[in-house]
Amino acid sequence: MVEAAYTPTIDQVIHRIAHPLQNQAHLDLLMESIGDARFVLLGEATHGTSEYYRWRAQLSQRLIVEKGFSFIAVEGDWPDCYRVNRYIKNYKDAGESAKEVLGAFERWPTWMWANWEVVALVEWLRRHNANAPEYQKVGFYGLDVYSLWESLSEVTHYLEQNAPDALQAAYRAYGCFEPYEEDVHAYAYATRFVPTSCEDEVIDLLRETRRKSHLPHYDGDGEAMFNAEQNARVAVGAERYYRTMIRGDAESWNVRDQHMVDTLERLANHYGETTKAIVWEHNTHIGDARATPMAASGMMNVGQLVRERRNDDGVVLVGFGAHRGSVIAGRSWGAPMERMPVPEAYAESWEGVLHQTRGEDTLLVFSEDEQANEWFEQVRGHRAIGVVYDPHEGRRGGFVPTSLSRRYDSFIYLEETEALHPLHIEAGHEVPETYPWGV
Repeated sequence: MVEAAYTPTIDQVIHRIAHPLQNQAHLDLLMESIGDARFVLLGEATHGTSEYYRWRAQLSQRLIVEKGFSFIAVEGDWPDCYRVNRYIKNYKDAGESAKEVLGAFERWPTWMWANWEVVALVEWLRRHNANAPEYQKVGFYGLDVYSLWESLSEVTHYLEQNAPDALQAAYRAYGCFEPYEEDVHAYAYATRFVPTSCEDEVIDLLRETRRKSHLPHYDGDGEAMFNAEQNARVAVGAERYYRTMIRGDAESWNVRDQHMVDTLERLANHYGETTKAIVWEHNTHIGDARATPMAASGMMNVGQLVRERRNDDGVVLVGFGAHRGSVIAGRSWGAPMERMPVPEAYAESWEGVLHQTRGEDTLLVFSEDEQANEWFEQVRGHRAIGVVYDPHEGRRGGFVPTSLSRRYDSFIYLEETEALHPLHIEAGHEVPETYPWGV
């Protein structure tokens, strides 16, 4: 008589591959699994949770120190993040402190980067770079596509200082957008109903900026030309994004994520053949879209595209999730930020299962155990909270059907989390007692 093959339960599988996560030393297994990979993408289940930022900071520090990673690229605007890059590399007139530089972030939601958790990381990066030769200084950049007017302003300023003969292209682009008074929705609606756009103007500006690529840098900033060209590219991408977003289909999402991956590729080329890149974005961007309903809707994302383009260089996607806690978010787009409760995950979700089985902060590395990977290929709900959040939407609200081991290479589960600590806080609030959290 042939005995039936033994099939472990999900509880047994989780206990077999789960590892405690209490301090930096417990990241050793993840560091080992990353190996020589050149692209490590770190997610977050929300944009407003302290622990996600702190664990990503601790892992990023180890990747920089122990494996020589070159830069951190984040889900943020290029102009704002480039000011951080200038500060950590100690360029001339780059600012007096990380608090000052990050405090200048004004685009809603400000709390994503203007927070004490990022202040701690940025000061660490500046200290790390202090004694490094120029070619080994770690960078910090924004991948996003939203900063149309800010990027136009940056390109114009660069051309005023270095190539006044090319300014007409900048003025034409500005003039095309001027009737919309920096209202992207007004521009989007206008292009929907009238067969005209500013596409030709921003493409011409990019062409003119690239023609000046031989110009010397200024203010001791060896990346000034690269910065100017990237701002011109952001203007091109932003114009296309805002023109497509009004349709409300998958195209604008794809425009945005393709822009972010193209920017990541340009950064990799900027740093050279041995570049190693760290990316910080929401799980919705860094977790492979093909493991969620996004693919069926015609959407692709950063994690999927980086896997497809850079698989031979080694790509590791690390997702994050939590059972309960609190978060900073707004109740609608542009609404005041609030500290809101995050209810317990429902029992059948991935976070619910990990709570019942583990009940503590846990690291899962899916490459360890093929049989376990098959269990984690099941589709269950996985929490996703954006910058807009309704805490009363119910325990099953805000969960995305997910095949966990197909979406990520590793997963960090946290039992309870707290809202991060924004810089733009009401009068009377002080720096959190736990700052800078040892980073």
